[in-house]
Amino acid sequence: MARVLFINAGSEGHVNPTMGVVRELILRGEEVVYFTIEDFRERIEDTGATVRTIDAQKFIKAFISGGRNYVLERVNGLLLTADIVIPSVLEQIKGEHFDYIIHDSMFGCGRILAQILKLPAICSCTSFAHTKASFDEMIEHLSDKVPTEILKPIQDKFQSLTQMVKEKYGVEIHSPYEVFCNPAPLTIVYTTREFQPFAEAFDQTYKFVGPSISSRLSQESVDYPAIKGNRPIYISMGTVFNPSIDFYKLCFEAFGNTDHSVVMSVGNRVRISELGEIPENFLVKNYVPQLELLKYTKLFITHGGMNSTHEGLYFGVPLLVIPQSADQPIIAGQVAKIGAGIQLDMQSLTAHQLREAADQVLNDPSFHKAVANMRESFQRAGGYRQAVDEIFAFKDRQA
Repeated sequence: MARVLFINAGSEGHVNPTMGVVRELILRGEEVVYFTIEDFRERIEDTGATVRTIDAQKFIKAFISGGRNYVLERVNGLLLTADIVIPSVLEQIKGEHFDYIIHDSMFGCGRILAQILKLPAICSCTSFAHTKASFDEMIEHLSDKVPTEILKPIQDKFQSLTQMVKEKYGVEIHSPYEVFCNPAPLTIVYTTREFQPFAEAFDQTYKFVGPSISSRLSQESVDYPAIKGNRPIYISMGTVFNPSIDFYKLCFEAFGNTDHSVVMSVGNRVRISELGEIPENFLVKNYVPQLELLKYTKLFITHGGMNSTHEGLYFGVPLLVIPQSADQPIIAGQVAKIGAGIQLDMQSLTAHQLREAADQVLNDPSFHKAVANMRESFQRAGGYRQAVDEIFAFKDRQA
């Protein structure tokens, strides 16, 4: 039995794919100590892992203080969390032995901690993977649009923060890529090469294991007998982003009083009573058990978060993707590129466009063929079990 130190940030999209991995590691005899924020304690403890926490408010405050307008500012924000995360983790594991560390790809201190502790490191990548070349190219492209008087202070801040990390923790940082993508000798990527952009650029240290789909406890039941036969359209914009009530009313206008059965999840920040009159063919909830519902869904209208996109395609559901932020436009573009759905723009979206796009995806066989191919790719990849196979093979090579 080996002891595993798992370091992750406080985000649904980064935590959820690791739940099956942690459960499988423990099932195969490993002991897992998992660092995250308090919000995720219960679900992680349900896997059998020991949970230890970092201060979420201090972490977020430090991260945001780096700036939010440019990627390089976010890199600096990740470095600013070092003094929140590193002393806390080191204090809480003082005197303990670990055999290897798994750290999230976008949790800036993961790679730093691996080097401080001198542990074999594995990167857990819940987004599309980046090589250093692709990341540097992206930064160069984005930086071209930034005025020098803005860019130079950001770059100077990066240099001062990396110097601080070197002086305090004895770790050298050579590029923003090391902070933002946390490269490691082994990277577990929770998608397939078929879905990953420019997949040919990644060598065998990147293991594309497919979506890590594992059961999650349902907080609320849905009347499945009533919807199984109807094959509903499912609308959900995720747990982080909550669109305006106008968007949900747009959905009513697009699909209300049609032959479609529609299930709409509006999140916990929206009062259903504020939506006004709900069409008879709609079932509106603050939360639905998404994995269960997708088994019976004919079309998924989503914001295009990596988890939701993976889950829809895993169950063979074509997508209408309305990206909001972060990497969602890239994910939406990839869905459109492989022919598994259509990308729409929230700002200009009309009820007619939404209904027309839905009809196009539902009635054009090419979408269903592309989705079927991706479903086969995802289900063949192995998910969290394949991830643990790769982790154990890596562990054996370190012995």
